[in-house]
Amino acid sequence: MSPELRDAQPVLAVGDTPGRPDRPASQLRELTLHGVSRAYGAHTALHPLDLTITGGEFIALLGPSGCGKTTALNCLAGLLPLTAGSIVLDGDRVDTLPPEKRGFGMVFQNYALFPHLTVRANVAFGLRMRGVGKAEIQRRVEDVLRLVRLSEHAGKHPGQLSGGQQQRVAIARAIVTEPKLVLMDEPLSNLDAALRLAMRGEIRRIHQEFGLTTVYVTHDQEEALSLADRLVVLRDGRVSQVGTPAELYEHPADPHVAAFMGYRNLLTLDVVSAGGGTAVAQGRGLRIVGTPARAVELAAGQRATVAIRPEDLRPAGPGEPTVGEAVAEIVEYHGRVLHVEARTRDGDRLYLNSGEAVHPGDVVGVAVDPDRALFFGADAEVVAQ
Repeated sequence: MSPELRDAQPVLAVGDTPGRPDRPASQLRELTLHGVSRAYGAHTALHPLDLTITGGEFIALLGPSGCGKTTALNCLAGLLPLTAGSIVLDGDRVDTLPPEKRGFGMVFQNYALFPHLTVRANVAFGLRMRGVGKAEIQRRVEDVLRLVRLSEHAGKHPGQLSGGQQQRVAIARAIVTEPKLVLMDEPLSNLDAALRLAMRGEIRRIHQEFGLTTVYVTHDQEEALSLADRLVVLRDGRVSQVGTPAELYEHPADPHVAAFMGYRNLLTLDVVSAGGGTAVAQGRGLRIVGTPARAVELAAGQRATVAIRPEDLRPAGPGEPTVGEAVAEIVEYHGRVLHVEARTRDGDRLYLNSGEAVHPGDVVGVAVDPDRALFFGADAEVVAQ
C-alpha cells in the first residue's frame, strides 16, 4: 500500500467519530438560495435555483461540464455576482457581501497552495489574515493537522507532498477558520482512481468530525452517491432533480437523471400495452416488459424511453424470455463479472453484465426483470452519456 493510501486509513463509517461523544454542531442553521441565477449577456448559465441547506448537510451539485454546477458554487462563494435572486444565511442576506466577509471556506480543483510556504504556514494563512493571535493560530493549526493526519508533514512544502496529501492541506486550510460553509469544486479530479476512492472516505470523515456543512461539485455520480446527503442534478443551467442518493438512484425523474444514476441503456420504443403498474414496449427487434417511472402515465401507441442499468441487463438463462438478441462486440474482465458491450441487428447498443463466459462475436439473448426496466414518457429526451 502506498504511503498516501496508508495515511488515509481507516475510513470511518457514517456517524463514527472516535474521541468525540457527539458530532460537533454545525456553524450554520440554514442557508437558503432564492431564485439564484447568473447570465452572461443573452446566455443564462444558471436559471433560477431555489435550495435550502440545513446545518451539517453534505450537498452535491452533479452534472456534466457546462451544466451550471460550478457557476452555482461560485455564486455561493461570491466569486460571481448574481444576475437575480438572493442568498440568505441564518436570516441574513449574504449575496451582497464580498467573498472574504461570507465566512465560507473553499477547496479548489487545483488546491491553490502557496509553494514557498510550509504545510503549517499554508494552513495558518487564513487565520493570520484575520488577525488571530499566535497562540490560537498554533492551537487551531495543530488540531486541524491532526484531523487530516498531516502532523508529521507540517514542516514540508507542497512540492514534497503527494497529490492526496496536498488535497488534505487544501481542506485543512479551508476548515481551520471554522467556516459556516465549505465549498469544494471537484477536489478529487486530479487524483488517480485508487486515491480518489480513499480520499472520498477522508472527505466524509472530515465533514463529520468537524461538523461541517458542505457543498460539493462533481461530474462523477459514484462520488456524489457515496458522499452526499442530498444531490442536486443540473442540466443546461436548470435543476433536473433534488433528492437523497436513494431517491435519485431508485426513482430518477427523467432519462437525464437516470443516465447519471447508472441507467446506461436508454432505448426509445413504442408502448404496446400499459396498466396495473407495468408496461410493454417494443420496436427495433426488442420487446421489453417494465415499470413506469413515478408520475409517468403511459398508454398504448405512445413512444417511451426505457432505461436499464447494465448490472440489470444479463444474458438470458435456459428457457428464460428474452428482450431480444445482440452480438457482443467488447468484453471487459472485471473479476467475477464481465462487462459486455453488444449491438442489436438494428444498431442499438446494449450494455450488460455477465457472470458467464461471453466472447466478442457471440450472439447473446438478453433478459431483464420488469421491475428493473424503467419507462419514461414520450416527451422525455434521451441523453447519451
